[in-house]
Amino acid sequence: MLLYFDDELNGASRLAQAAQLPARLIERHRFPDGEIKLRLPEVLPAKVVMLRTLNDPNTKLVELLLVAQTARTLGATHLTLVAPYLAYMRQDMAFRPGEAISQRIVGKYLADLFDAVITVDPHLHRVTTLQEAVPLAQARVLSGAPLLSDWITAQRQRPLLIGPDEESAQWVALAAARHGFDHAVCRKVRHGDRDVAVALPDVVMAGRQVVLLDDVVSTGHSVAGAAQLLLAAGAASVDVAVTHALFSGDALQLMQAAGIGEVWSTDCIEHPSNVVSMASALAAALAQLQTVSDDQK
Repeated sequence: MLLYFDDELNGASRLAQAAQLPARLIERHRFPDGEIKLRLPEVLPAKVVMLRTLNDPNTKLVELLLVAQTARTLGATHLTLVAPYLAYMRQDMAFRPGEAISQRIVGKYLADLFDAVITVDPHLHRVTTLQEAVPLAQARVLSGAPLLSDWITAQRQRPLLIGPDEESAQWVALAAARHGFDHAVCRKVRHGDRDVAVALPDVVMAGRQVVLLDDVVSTGHSVAGAAQLLLAAGAASVDVAVTHALFSGDALQLMQAAGIGEVWSTDCIEHPSNVVSMASALAAALAQLQTVSDDQK
């Protein structure tokens, strides 16, 4: 059975259809003081999948605590969290004494609640596997880059894929390899959350249809800065393709003002820019987990 909340009805419907799972809504009530009351189906099967993408994560992490512990009292013995966007993965070390290493804390929190976790393009810096962040044997990572590459090849002729910073290199390379696109990566110097300097790679931009590709866009400042430089260098057009459309505040308007044309995203976070569905890939990952589970019996 797939459990979901009403704000993820569309994504849950796509995943339930792709995975051929019955889907049931978790009833939710918010009290005036901010506390929440949840109600799950009265009887659950042994294997339960919970869909919760973790943008705006703080309340959602409390929801997962209540759901997971309640589900086990209602018959569930194996819980899988499908979190297309996984929050708190950036902070993987203490940059100053006293800082909380949120990746380790939240990762262990999820590992204590669930038996398996599936996510898409987690923003990992200094760790190489999801298992290092979420200590579970069944921790699976999918990528939106190949599917975004498929979309791009249908929209642009001989596009040049550019990553807005060094961290984007893995996703740009993956997307470029899919269809043999030319690709390169900018260098980014961040002075603060909204103060970012970008240096273009040494590549001829004149006349090229450029697509800036990354795993996540939040404030939009990095891609906006890169787009302005690319257009000044002669790029014929600059579009953006991103797995996670966080787009906080006026991010979309900022990107458009910088000359960015189209903005394409996966449906990991629901947004009007969604053009690529991850439902089939997530369903396939669930099927693989089921095969592994059956083999271990």
